Amino acid sequence: MALGFDEDEAVSEAERCLQCPRPWCVRGCPVGVDIPGFIRAIRERRFEDGIRIIWEKNALPAVCGRVCPHEAQCEGLCALSRGCSRYLTEEGKARIDRFLSRSNLIHRRRRPVSIGALERFLADYAAANGIRPLRGESKKEGRVALVGSGPASLAAAGELSRMGYSVTVFEALHAPGGVLRYGIPGFRLPKEVVDREIKQLEEMGVCFRCDVVIGRTLTVEELLEDFDAVFIGSGAGTPGWMGIEGESLNGIYSANEFLTRVNLMEAHRFPETDTPISVGRRVATVGGGNVAMDAARTALRLGAEESIILYRRREEEMPARKEEIENAKEEGVRFELLVAPIRYIGDENGWVREVECIRMEPGEVDASGRARPVPVEGSEFRMEVDTVIVAIGQRPNPLIPMTTPGLELGRIGNIITDEDGRTSKEGVFAGGDIASGAATVILAMGAGIRAARAIGRYIEDRRKQRSDGKYVSKDTYTG
Repeated sequence: MALGFDEDEAVSEAERCLQCPRPWCVRGCPVGVDIPGFIRAIRERRFEDGIRIIWEKNALPAVCGRVCPHEAQCEGLCALSRGCSRYLTEEGKARIDRFLSRSNLIHRRRRPVSIGALERFLADYAAANGIRPLRGESKKEGRVALVGSGPASLAAAGELSRMGYSVTVFEALHAPGGVLRYGIPGFRLPKEVVDREIKQLEEMGVCFRCDVVIGRTLTVEELLEDFDAVFIGSGAGTPGWMGIEGESLNGIYSANEFLTRVNLMEAHRFPETDTPISVGRRVATVGGGNVAMDAARTALRLGAEESIILYRRREEEMPARKEEIENAKEEGVRFELLVAPIRYIGDENGWVREVECIRMEPGEVDASGRARPVPVEGSEFRMEVDTVIVAIGQRPNPLIPMTTPGLELGRIGNIITDEDGRTSKEGVFAGGDIASGAATVILAMGAGIRAARAIGRYIEDRRKQRSDGKYVSKDTYTG
């Protein structure tokens, strides 16, 4: 586990920042946080000012500081590592080099500023010192319902509350947080951190209603009778499967079910809790993303003697963060690369006992920009396993699209939206994985914030139309 910075370490790291006049790091942040601003505040030991700078754009800094892929976003564009050079002309690259050469030696190290760790430091400092976000503006006329309590909805809730609207978040499960609570293990994102961020939203006036399944308990149509707008952020809760022989054997979990049982239902404490989980001596996890790393590391914590990653491409082509891959290796997870399962073999009682795999070799580069894996004829082999976790992606939750007439859907069942989250149904907005398919926490938050601002414009335009004695339908509304 990354333990984070103390005050002196944070200040020392902040002093590495060049305070670029044109900060590319901000362009890499999906929610547009003033990164040089909060780093400058840390350098000057104005920690409260620093967290308030972040809160202006990001309602969940303790979460983002821990789980966002900073190396592919803000840190990936840091001038110290010349990460932004791939977007520059030769003249621009030369200008950065001149800028670096005029800086101190400590600034010329080819390592980006640890922006994520500094964000985490400020969030944890605020919690330890009782610093809370400011409450929203005086209440405006307008009530907004948010469906789901994952990162997209939480970000939208914070933004709408700051704008002064009455916000109610509906969550199907018994505790809010969505994927932050049921998907990400506590060793990466402690549940007390999730609780803390949600409590701060409650202090800002956001209301959470749990155990309400939209599409069953209530429909979106019914929400529209009581609210001025609805935001759908119900995520990607449908697991992907390979469709191979034996996939229905006992002991084979989707990563979604496996992690939910442990993270939300506390299956690791069974029989003290009601939900059991079965983890044998040897666990195989299929996939190469962050969820696969989470599942493989969780299996070790549940007592597996061996935890093995099966991935059909090479390590450099894994979608997981480098940090997560390194941590998995450090903990003893074994990587079987260029390997794909083709069937599972069970015993007479219906429990999985072996996985038959085929070896792969890199082929032509495909649409993903990676070498397409090609099966090697005659390379099949078997591996003994007691548990299999399938982590090959998730699809959008189908319940709300199925029960809401008038929503335009995409190929994978995602809700089609414009760039501001507007759907084809008047008064209904959407964002996060339900619209984009499975993506990162910070991208979902960015979508939630954009939708919240569009919802604000929508409500104000409708209010103005009513006061003018006019009504404009969704078909002609342009925002």
